[in-house]
Amino acid sequence: MHNAILSPNPMEELEKNKALAERQQLSKKERRFLKRQQKEKERFRHRRQRKLKKFLLVAIGVLIIGGGIFGGSWFLATRPPAPESAIIAKQGIHWHADLTIKILGQYQDISANIGIGITHRPIHTHEADGVIHMEFPSLVRENNIQLGRFFGIWGKKFSKDCILDKCNGLDGQVKMFVNGEPNYEFENYLMQDKDKIEIVFE
Repeated sequence: MHNAILSPNPMEELEKNKALAERQQLSKKERRFLKRQQKEKERFRHRRQRKLKKFLLVAIGVLIIGGGIFGGSWFLATRPPAPESAIIAKQGIHWHADLTIKILGQYQDISANIGIGITHRPIHTHEADGVIHMEFPSLVRENNIQLGRFFGIWGKKFSKDCILDKCNGLDGQVKMFVNGEPNYEFENYLMQDKDKIEIVFE
């Protein structure tokens, strides 16, 4: 009799085990649910970060472009006007200067259509005759008509030290004559209408 009271009831044990198993199973489901929730949160956070980065990049780009436009406009609006002495003409010019280049006794070709192409430069040539055309429609400043500007458009070297592929040295020296007179301004010379410019290397 004493032993029967102390022995566990098999049915109760079965019910307890079943309830415990259900609780454990429910815990596993909850864990899986929590994991899924966590993953969803992570994905949402990553998406939000990507969108924020994209927005910041666009905003920075807009600020840079806007700042450049504003800065350029501000510079143009506030820069001091050119001094009257630096202005050649306010209503444009249509001048011509003749250029010859002689290296070690040989005259050099000056190409046709220098400065003429997709964009038409105010300083240009039409024929291979050495005539430099200066055709400016409006304000003309001193630096617009420097002889060095023509060589820059042509893509050739010219200074007090070099002409084309020849530089001062044992072979010779660069000299320049304007209207028959020696000139030492070289690339800084301001071309005038009807000038006769001769550059010599000898």
